Parts: sequence; C-alpha cells; structure tokens
Amino acid sequence: MSIELTGSLVAIVTPMREDGTIDLPALDRLVDWHVDAGTNGIVVVGTTGESATLSVQEHCDLVSHCVEVAGKRIPIIAGTGSNSTEEALYFTKSAAEHGADAALLVTPYYNKPSQEGLYQHFKAVADAIDIPQILYNVPGRTACDMSLETVNRLADLENIVGIKDATGDIMRGHELVKSCGDRLKVYSGEDAITLSLMEGGADGTISVTANVNPSLMAEMCGLALAGDFVAAAEIDSKLALLHQNLFLEANPIPVKWALAKMGLIGPGIRLPLVELDVKYHIEVTAALEQAGVSFPEAA
Repeated sequence: MSIELTGSLVAIVTPMREDGTIDLPALDRLVDWHVDAGTNGIVVVGTTGESATLSVQEHCDLVSHCVEVAGKRIPIIAGTGSNSTEEALYFTKSAAEHGADAALLVTPYYNKPSQEGLYQHFKAVADAIDIPQILYNVPGRTACDMSLETVNRLADLENIVGIKDATGDIMRGHELVKSCGDRLKVYSGEDAITLSLMEGGADGTISVTANVNPSLMAEMCGLALAGDFVAAAEIDSKLALLHQNLFLEANPIPVKWALAKMGLIGPGIRLPLVELDVKYHIEVTAALEQAGVSFPEAA
C-alpha cells in the first residue's frame, strides 16, 4: 500500500458557533478555500480540530462530511488515534468506511505505554484496517515518546506509510528520514522547523499555520520539495511570526481567534479551552499582517 501525500497538509480547525455547536457551512467554506489555495491535503479531527472534546458521533460524522465536501478534490486524512486501542480501531474503521484517504494515529496519551505496547497498539490497527496510516508522535502533549527503534519496526508494516514528528527536534527528524525515509513519509509537526526538516529530506508538514495562509504554506513546501531552499526560505520568513505566535496559548486557541478575526469562522471554542487572552491579540494580529493576511477592519 502506498500514499503519495507530500507538501502542505493542513490540520484544519473545527468551526464552532458561540454555543459550541459545530458550524458545518463554515467548515465547507474552509475546505473550498484550501482546495483553491493549493493545500495538498486536509487533516480533520486532529488536535487542531479539537478532537479531545468531540463526541464519538461528531468525530465520525465530521470525517464523513469532509470526505463528501472534498469530493476527491483534495485528500482527507482522518485523525483516528486514541489512548484506547479499541477506540482507535473503531475510529480508523469508521474513517475507512467513510472514504478517508488515510488515518493519522497519535501515540496513546496518559497511559504511558512501553515501546512494546506502542508497537502492538499500532500493529493491531494496521493489521485490522485496510487504510494508509500515519503515526503521530507528539510527546509534549501525550507524555509518551515513540523511539526511533519502534518507528523502524512499525515502518515495515504495509499499512503504515508515514509519521508526523512533533518532537521539535530537528536532528531527530533528520534521523527519521535517514532511517525510515525509504519506507515512510516524514512530516513535520512543528511549523517553525518545517523548512529545516524538509532540507533534511522530510516530505512536508501537517500544519497549523496553513489554516490562516494556505497559499504561502503550499508554495513554500512546493519550493522545498523542488530543492529551491533559498526561495522557500524567503517565503518562510513571512510566515515566521505565525509559526511562533499561533502557539502563544494552547493550539487551537490562537488559530481559531485568527480565523475569526479574518471573518472565516465564528468565535466558538469548547471548554475547557476559551478564547485567546486579549493580551495576545496584538501579537497574533502582527503575525497575520507580516504574512500578508487580510481581515475586515471591524473584526
């Protein structure tokens, strides 16, 4: 099984109304915007999509809805990971049945499994469900770090086709490419080091920044894939403040505020997350302006 997803893959937000209900028309507009902007793929119901506060039914319905709206114009990758192997199996099976192009599975959080437990967890899902699967290692959120050795073992499984590395360690990302790049696509999970990882051979990014300037992120990744790192760096410099300031509070708080300021979604976010603290508004606005993002003056 192979998957050729490269470039800028957006970890898309889940638009919500002020009462916390999901705003599907706003999501539809975002999908269309990403198609037009050249985004290479959409990751739905990931961390940026507030998967932690979605019900099981909402989770599955959002994957189904995105697949339908995308209409094969852009690949849809479903976040299907869980700290329960049974739940990960359920979400991944549902994503496959609803026509998702791939699944993104985070390492089991909170449980703190051993490396053997991680291997058996991902192997169970890969063996059971015929859909391309991308591993997701983000120890800063999960308190669980998947070793290079475990990734190497998993890279030999046919259904496992990629890894999103959000360790924030450039050298480790380069080691992933060196040791597994012949069997896995390697994606940056940290916008600020995407270009550095791609210079070392990574295949693209699963990006938060792409939510607010998809065209520049797609262009930057395209240039990097073509080996034009000088031109890619020029574009990345325009995005640098976004890479930084979209994480002044926990993701997706700043990016949802930015999209609301741009007039693309409403202000809704679910507890325990709340709207971006006012003390960060100037900094996020400055990052948007540096990246050439336009927004209504009254926003």
